[in-house]
Amino acid sequence: MLIEIAASQLEALGNMTRLRIFRVLVRAGDKGMPVGRLQEKIDIAASTLSHHLKKLVDTGLVIQERQATTLICTANYGNMEALVGYLVDECCADSKCGTMPKEVAV
Repeated sequence: MLIEIAASQLEALGNMTRLRIFRVLVRAGDKGMPVGRLQEKIDIAASTLSHHLKKLVDTGLVIQERQATTLICTANYGNMEALVGYLVDECCADSKCGTMPKEVAV
């Protein structure tokens, strides 16, 4: 993944409203969610939702598909996994990590 793409996606998710929208869509699963239902769940104005969805679509984190008269939004799981992978792929590349003894729960 290019650092520019990762930065753009992280910037999009850095907004509290967009992060809430994205989390709702991630929880919705592969079937996604109609925009109207998403608006109800998030409880924001349609124009505000549209603005934030555009940013998530533009960065590749959300896919929109029209089914008849309904617009369905779905989290783009492939791009989400790529972003998470980008963040953890080089975990501890320059030093050891995870070598600290774990505390025993009492």
